[in-house]
Order: sequence, then structure tokens, then C-alpha cells
Amino acid sequence: MRVLALDTTTRAGSVALVEDDRIVDERGGDGAHTHAERLPGEIMAIVDGNRLSLSDVDLYGVASGPGSFTGLRIGIATVQGLAFVHGRRIVGVPALDALAQLGSLDVLPGTLVAAWMDAHRGEVFSAVYRVTGALPFSPARLVHVEGPTVGDPASTVARWIAQLDRLPSMFIGDGAVMHAADVVSAVTTARIVPPPLLAGAIGRLTIARQSESVEPGSLRPLYVRRPDVEIVRDEKLR
Repeated sequence: MRVLALDTTTRAGSVALVEDDRIVDERGGDGAHTHAERLPGEIMAIVDGNRLSLSDVDLYGVASGPGSFTGLRIGIATVQGLAFVHGRRIVGVPALDALAQLGSLDVLPGTLVAAWMDAHRGEVFSAVYRVTGALPFSPARLVHVEGPTVGDPASTVARWIAQLDRLPSMFIGDGAVMHAADVVSAVTTARIVPPPLLAGAIGRLTIARQSESVEPGSLRPLYVRRPDVEIVRDEKLR
């Protein structure tokens, strides 16, 4: 099983080729240019660089969100177009799941991992997972303790203090790095892990979740929050 996977949740993003449980190639994007400007070239570069053609791809994976609204739309539309032309299916993978899977690789079962992504406007997209003893990237590897939400970092931590029996000991993602002060004020020993490239993890999760694959037109983004343009419009109407 060969997968081409995209992550466009951030400005740079990444693209990867994955075969079975192995990342063959993973490349970060050039954040100096928009996804629309560079994605076609980046996709062809990784395919050509591995002496393949797009017809050799069996399944497509893409970060379904949350993240940049424009980036998500471009990434999903790109994968939809490729899958439609070549008669392939797509798996949408939440970026928070991919982050948490990568964070789970060197911790013990039972550890709580928090995935934090920068949501701008002083907020983070977040989710909490409990790591199990199952194989990494398998469906059973992580158990949701709290599903995807968006909010300011301090309020997010305060909610977890009130609602969870214990706090995560690992925080991974650009949101965790940006708001490290809010993390360590509540969990002084917390590990804060910078955001890794996600496309390879998305590709491995795509293979693990291939039974959830959909036709190109059926893929839907996971926004978590309304588009900024709607929020600004409503603020002006108050």
C-alpha cells in the first residue's frame, strides 16, 4: 500500500510518501510561498524524486484540520483532484491525532498527551489523549480524553485542572511552544515538544484507517472554529 499524504494546516506544511508502515520520504514545505503556489511542484518533486508517478499512489491522506482555513481548503481540494483523476480514495486525518501519535512514541502507556496547535487570535486548538500499549499509529494506540476544542491557553488548562483526574505530562505542537508559560504554570514538569513534520504520520494513519476512506467528493474538513471572516463580521455587528 503506497500513500501520498499532505499536511497544509500550517504555513509550511509537508508532503510524504508512505509504504505500509514505513515513511519513504517526507519533506517540509517552503513557508515563504503559499500552498496554492507551491503544492503542485512539491508533490511532483517527491513523486519524481522517488521514481514514481501519481498513478503508483494507491491511497491519499490529508490533514482534515483544524488549522488555517485557506490551507485546509487548498490541501483538501488538491488531494480531491488527484484522487478523482486517478480513481483513488482519501482518508482525512485530524492533525491533532497525528501530533499526539508522534508524541506517544517515547512515553509509557497511561501517559496523557496534549496536542496544542496555534489557532491564532491568542487561542489554541487542543485535544488530550491517553497512550495505550497498542502499536504506534494503530487505531487503538490513543484514547480520547477530551476531543478537539479551541480556546485561550489559560482557560484550557484551567478547565483540565477542574475536569481531569490528572494533567497531561507532554504537550506537543506549535501552540505548546508559543504558550509554554501557561503550560508550566500548571504542570511544572511538563515536556514541551516542538511541532514535527506531520505528513509522514498522516500517511501512516491513513494506512491504519484505510477502512474509513471516502470518495473524493465526500471528504469534509474539521474546522473546530468558525472562519475568522465570520467572527470579524459578527464582532462588527455588535
